[in-house]
Amino acid sequence: MKNHTPLVSVIMNFLNAEKFIQQAIESVFSQIYHNWELLLIDDGSTDTSTSIALRYAQKNPTKVRYLEHENHQNLGKSSSRNLGIHHAKGDYIAFLDADDIWLPQKLERQISILIAQPEIGMVCGPTLMWFSWTGKPDDFQRNWKREIGVQLDTLMKPPKLLTLFLQRKASTPATCSVLLRREVVEDVGGFDESIQFIYEDQIFFTKVYLKAPVFVESGCWDKYRQHPDSCCHIAQKSGEYNPYGLNPAELIFLKWLEKYLLEQEVKDLEIWQALKKALHPYQHPILYHATKRTQKLKFFMKNQLKTIAKKTLPVFLQRLLVRSLGQTYYPPVGHVQFGDLRRPKPISWQFGYDRGLPIDRYYIEKFLACQSDDIHGWVMEIGDNFYTCKFGGERVTKSDVLHVKEGNPDATIVGDLSKGDNIPSDSFDCLILTQTLQLLYDVRSGLQTINRILKPGGVALVTLPSITSLSDDEWDSCWCWGFTTVSAQRLFEEVFPKENVKVETHGNVLAATAFLQGLAIKELHKQELDNCDPAYPVLITVRAVKPEIKL
Repeated sequence: MKNHTPLVSVIMNFLNAEKFIQQAIESVFSQIYHNWELLLIDDGSTDTSTSIALRYAQKNPTKVRYLEHENHQNLGKSSSRNLGIHHAKGDYIAFLDADDIWLPQKLERQISILIAQPEIGMVCGPTLMWFSWTGKPDDFQRNWKREIGVQLDTLMKPPKLLTLFLQRKASTPATCSVLLRREVVEDVGGFDESIQFIYEDQIFFTKVYLKAPVFVESGCWDKYRQHPDSCCHIAQKSGEYNPYGLNPAELIFLKWLEKYLLEQEVKDLEIWQALKKALHPYQHPILYHATKRTQKLKFFMKNQLKTIAKKTLPVFLQRLLVRSLGQTYYPPVGHVQFGDLRRPKPISWQFGYDRGLPIDRYYIEKFLACQSDDIHGWVMEIGDNFYTCKFGGERVTKSDVLHVKEGNPDATIVGDLSKGDNIPSDSFDCLILTQTLQLLYDVRSGLQTINRILKPGGVALVTLPSITSLSDDEWDSCWCWGFTTVSAQRLFEEVFPKENVKVETHGNVLAATAFLQGLAIKELHKQELDNCDPAYPVLITVRAVKPEIKL
């Protein structure tokens, strides 16, 4: 049987990182997913980071190993990461530079994606460009999320991401954001040791893009520290790296890519056309600089016009002008138009039922539609069997309805999930529990009942509120809990194996605002509802599977 808690090898190369390395290491120890090993690769440090790394390795010999080059040499990032890859024991490989950190969910979330989708070779996602590590109030305003530039939660097949990168329509991920299968890393030959400093990560990802499908997820689980001693800042100061013009490091990369594509006998016409276009400015620098000067002049004139407009035009005309150009308008302080939302009481007290179907129902039904194959055989639902019939159809052979109080005409079983003594064990192929667990004060007992009454191999489809109003006296008197992805994951893992639990978030700040105001689904556009921002979840969904009996 395949191991569902595989070992992850975390490779952390470092050079004179005494200021930050301890925080980076501690972020690995803080992972919810515990089956990892940490390889600390010393690239010839001359400060106390060597002793810090050795101390962790000596204190945690089963989890942490210290490695260095022969004679404590400084060979560069590519050689250091390859040394880690060579000594790694894990089925999966992750990278974390010593000045960056991970959030606790990083490995747990990404390993579940790779386990669930065996065709994926690498998973990556957005990264927080982290200025606020300083603690200075002004630096909190400088944080921004570095996106890959493609639709999130999407599988990108080879060589699409490379083409988009060359066309400047996508960015390479930060190395701290990725998790790869070991066989993919070995298949591409690791990092190219002819490039040790700038663009070494782009070269590695280029090789991966040509070989393996890449899943770009929506979760942001890492912080990329911005500080003046980082490699990118040093390269910019020295002139080796220029992100705003002709870039010596980029030219080296493009020449390397041209040679590599020939060696690999890549025939993809779109890639070659994109590479030719990317090389053009370097082959015709005079034309390039003339074009840039024209663009700068246009940009200057545009900004001047914006400045004049802001100083002379009324705010309502500025708003009309920006929107007429198809751009997003960001009003100045004091000029946000609240319109119908500027009210201390919601538009609807009834979650939106008086206006149509509430916002959270969109996500509930979308989840159940995606998991409709699980709704079969003997199914139990709470309150009524509406979703059982809608999404199970003829696959359902027996339908039961659980209700906590007597008198519900639809109920076939009267009982409390937190006790559930009268509900038969090992019986149900599927349980549908929408917006239910928050009503149980003893949630853990409820989850144990869910596990007990499912058949081996049975599935619980659960939705949980993350943000809501308590606009009903009945809800107000029995609503006990709100949930986050972390609390949902940890609660379900207490009774189900970790690899059998899948937790997802749904919604964004607009959907959350609309839901709290009691608006209906039809009042938002589909693309507005489908945009997923884990920072503003309206709903959390859980798919939990009871393990099969081992013979």
